[in-house]
Amino acid sequence: MRSRDTHARSIAKTVVWRVLATLGTWGVIYFFTGKPIESLGMTLVAAVVGMVAYYIHERIWDTISWGKRHH
Repeated sequence: MRSRDTHARSIAKTVVWRVLATLGTWGVIYFFTGKPIESLGMTLVAAVVGMVAYYIHERIWDTISWGKRHH
């Protein structure tokens, strides 16, 4: 029997990753622009797009058995 992540686990992993990536993205954009509010707007758009893309990526990879250990 192969192990699969639940949708809840994929969502939790997506949110945690997105928080970390969003903080990094905001820092980089702020470093280059020096404008905290504009940086925040750009960061939030990138965060939403990235979260959706990552969730889809996780669900696709969950269907691939390569590299999984079956218990």
